[in-house]
Amino acid sequence: MNSDKLIDALFTQGWFVWDNFLTSHEVCELKACIPTDWSQAGIGRNDEYMTKKAIRSDKIQWLQSDMGPPVSDFLQRMNDVRLEVNRHLFLGLFEYEAHFAKYEQGDFYQKHVDCFRGQENRKLTTVFYLNEDWQPEHGGRLKMYDLDDNELATLDPKAGRLVVFLSELFPHEVLPVTQQRFSIAGWFRTNGVSGNQLDIAR
Repeated sequence: MNSDKLIDALFTQGWFVWDNFLTSHEVCELKACIPTDWSQAGIGRNDEYMTKKAIRSDKIQWLQSDMGPPVSDFLQRMNDVRLEVNRHLFLGLFEYEAHFAKYEQGDFYQKHVDCFRGQENRKLTTVFYLNEDWQPEHGGRLKMYDLDDNELATLDPKAGRLVVFLSELFPHEVLPVTQQRFSIAGWFRTNGVSGNQLDIAR
């Protein structure tokens, strides 16, 4: 089962690529829930939140369970992932937040880490892709690095693919796209700033 592979990969290397997390039909149903109203994405949190298109130029809309059954089903699946990870890795993951992301031609997101200074309660990042027939010339690849700036992987944003990684350990970036690209970016959080750490072999 891929859930077993997920747990093993998180424990040994801290990241995992889960292809066919959803079927093509489920991806199409979820894609039909993509909103028509978007907000310019920003960086930071609370009082430090700001939009800086020189750093990221995508647009977002936060997921809500009332967006339709496909979104509710996706959120339930992510809750199943949360329970499985907590059962085996004891990370104390408490809740999940996620948003649709839309990248138009030329959009990108510079290299960054998914936890905020002084608020390290984002523990596990997920990125799910909704792009059918994605080709290399379309760009928009996810590049992952370790904390020593060594490149670990360059991943195509193809439909049905779920990427999961420890939020504090893996800087990453989205390369510029040449056509519209959709994804769901999410984070499992702990209840408060502190949380269990997962020591991986590095």
